[in-house]
Order: sequence, then C-alpha cells, then structure tokens
Amino acid sequence: MHKLADDLHQKLFNEEDARACKDIDGSACREVPGNFFRIIVSQGLTKIGDAVSNPKIVLPALLTAVGAPLALIGLLVPIREAGSLVPQLGIAGYVRQFAVRKWAWVAGSVIQGACILAMAIAALLLTGQVAGWSIVGLLVVFSLARGLCSVASKDVLGKTIPKPQRGRLNGWSSSLAGAVTIAAGIGLFSVSDQQHVWVYCALLAFGAVLWWIAAAFYSQVDEYEGATEGGANALTHALSKLRLLVDDRRLRHFVITRSLLLCSALSAPYYVLLASQHSQALAITTASFVAISGIASLLSAPFWGLFADRSSRQVMIMAAVVTALLGLVVVSISQWYPALFSSAIVLPCVYFVLTIAHEGVRLGRKTYIVNMAEGNQRTDYVSVSNTLIGLVLLLMGAVTAWLSQWGVMAVISVLSVLGLLGAYMARMLPEVER
Repeated sequence: MHKLADDLHQKLFNEEDARACKDIDGSACREVPGNFFRIIVSQGLTKIGDAVSNPKIVLPALLTAVGAPLALIGLLVPIREAGSLVPQLGIAGYVRQFAVRKWAWVAGSVIQGACILAMAIAALLLTGQVAGWSIVGLLVVFSLARGLCSVASKDVLGKTIPKPQRGRLNGWSSSLAGAVTIAAGIGLFSVSDQQHVWVYCALLAFGAVLWWIAAAFYSQVDEYEGATEGGANALTHALSKLRLLVDDRRLRHFVITRSLLLCSALSAPYYVLLASQHSQALAITTASFVAISGIASLLSAPFWGLFADRSSRQVMIMAAVVTALLGLVVVSISQWYPALFSSAIVLPCVYFVLTIAHEGVRLGRKTYIVNMAEGNQRTDYVSVSNTLIGLVLLLMGAVTAWLSQWGVMAVISVLSVLGLLGAYMARMLPEVER
C-alpha cells in the first residue's frame, strides 16, 4: 500500500516537487505520499458530508418538513459558519496542548457525524418547534466541532505536507467533493417536490457515516510530535494572542484582506434570489444551483490548487477581481438590459463563474495562511484569523441584510466594490511560496 501511494504521488508531481520537503520536519518527508492521500480522502469525505447536509438546502427542507417555525431557517447559515469561526481562539488554546494534533481533527469529525445523525433522529421523533430548536441546538455543537477540525487541519497540513503540494491537495479534495456534489444536486431534484421527513433524514444519516469514515482515514495520518507551548493556561494564552493583530503587520494585513474577500461568499445567496425572481424562463431551483456549484468546483479546484502552489497571493487577487467584475456586469445588465435575466443560460452561467471565483478565494486564502506561518505560529494565525473573520461575517451579514431593503442590486454593488478593495489589499501582501 505504501509503494502504491509512492507511485501515485510520483506520477502526480514532477520529481523536484515530489522529493522536496520544504517547511516540514525531515523525518516526516518519507511519509508525505501516504499522508497526502489520507488527507485528500478525509477532506473529500467531509466535504461530501457538507453537501448532503447543506444548511441552504437540506436543513431548511427538513425544518419545513417537521413543521418548525420559519424564523429558525434564518439561523441556520449564520450559526453554521460564524459558530465554527468565532470560538476558534479558545479552541486553539485547547488544541495547543496536544503534540500530535490529528486526534483533535478525528474527535471533531466524530462529533460532527454524531450531531448530524442526532438531527435525523430528532426529526423522526419530534415535530414543530421542539424539533426545530433541537436541530438548531445540535447545529451549534456541530459548528464548534467544525471549528476544532479547522484549527487542527491547518496545523497537521503544515507539519505533514511540504509547501509545493498544499494547494494541490486542497484543490483535488475540493474537486473530488465537487464531483459528488453534482450527484447530490441531481438527486435533490428527485425529492424537491416531496416533504417526506425520512428522505432528508436518510441524507443526514449518510452524511454522518461519511464523517466517521473520514475520521478513520485521518487517524492513520503519520504526524510527528510538535510544540505544546501555551497549553497549560489555554484561555489566557489564547486571549493574549489577540495581540498578534497589533504586533504582526503581515497577519493584520491578511485578516483585512480576507474580510474583504468575504464578498464571494456573501453574494451567493443574492444571486440565487435573483434567479428565483426570474424563474419563469427556467426552473432554477436550489438543487440546480447545487449541481452547478459542484461542476464549478470539479473543474476549477485543481487549477486553483496548482496556481496556489505557485502564488496563493495571485490566486486571491484573480478570484477577487473576477467576483467584483461579475457583480458589476450583473448590475449593468440589471440597469440597461434586464430582459437578459429571463434567458435560460445567463443566471446559471453567472452563478457558475461566481462559484469558480469563490473556490479560488477559498483555496488561495487557505494555502496562504498555512504557508505564511511555521510551527505553533500556524495555530495562532489560523485561530486569531478565523475568530476575527467569524465576527466580521456576522457584522457583514447584518450590513447586507440592511442593504437588501434597497434591493438585490444594492447588495451586489457594495460587495463588488469590497471585492476590488480585497484584490488591492491582496496585491500588497508579500509572497509566501518562495
């Protein structure tokens, strides 16, 4: 098995990239091929689990099917995203206690699977408001476990995979998940007109199994022990790391850049809303957009991953510019040629391009922060960055909700301007892949 991993790894990379072990311990170099594929499989399985328990598709449908209050549906996305980011500063202090940090990821993955399965059970046994609040409460725990995995994964990646290969690892795992997401989108078409609780519960149960299989694969990663400084007084140490935003100019610059790059994620729901307003020309359902996003990830993630291994800074710049220009084009169409939105291909193509750009933003910033830091510094950078981004996400979500009273185009216009500012800020970041 070890020889098979070596052979496949050698075929995927040229000889120089495959043998170079930059920025990792020399003793970990011989384990790179096996670790590379274990991490790809683990990440791919959890991304598929995310697709079949999507808070924009499956969970809202489940809440509707059990008769939960409609107000709870609006809590799903903020809880799932910000809930996994805001607590990461405290989570990082806990993770720091472990010299081998893959077990934090394994524990987080097991908990996520348990929460998803518990949601399915709650939906089968409960109804109405009780079922709704039970699912939302489990989503809170799920998000915390997701944050644990996020902190640990960046550190394990930095300890086990050399710099020239990290972007492609993230890209290929996203591509794998994108392929299955296409199937998930097609499958959702067949249940989109049904309100049977068991259909959604079956999807959640399937997702739970995927998280547990991922945990089993990740437990086999060969990770060598790292530093554990700051683990004794985890919370105090974690809070002290906020000082990094004052003292570390490069991290502060990156956090500002990443905040502006949230435009790609925050604009997506408004493109879906725009599509729903013109659905008389094409039955553009949420399921169709899931399939479109899967196709975009499948095709673009390997390219962005390869590009990120050369310059993750350039990836962020290009993806931000595409996001901004796309928004400005859509606003221009709305102003001068609104009839185009009734075309059967315009809005699907717009969402396809947006998803490609968002994939670039995501892979670029993930690769950049891992390559920017070393050792325990990586855990500090990831946790401080994610905690601040979680707070910014809540703030920007509130701002875009306020802007929406002036219409979808007002929101897209503002987010496009932020995208241009994000590209400018990314341009001022130093290169970290050299």
